Amino acid sequence: MQPDSVTFTQEEWQSFRKQFGELKHTLNNALAVFMALAELARRNPDNYEKLVKNVTTRTPGIIEAMEGFTRLMDQKGELDSPL
Repeated sequence: MQPDSVTFTQEEWQSFRKQFGELKHTLNNALAVFMALAELARRNPDNYEKLVKNVTTRTPGIIEAMEGFTRLMDQKGELDSPL
């Protein structure tokens, strides 16, 4: 079954794109740091502590960004869904 279509106003689309871009930036930035620290830890096991600390510090921000984006989409779905 195909989901109901959702339409966006120009302002909503711009907001969606902005929030998606911020989410993408947050994820890419964190993953780049994780990968760099993982490579450093591979070369020198003393860096594992830095990797673990960074992952545990950044992960809540990633989750928060994803939840914010999901809330935006959920709100849009609720506004357009028939009662």
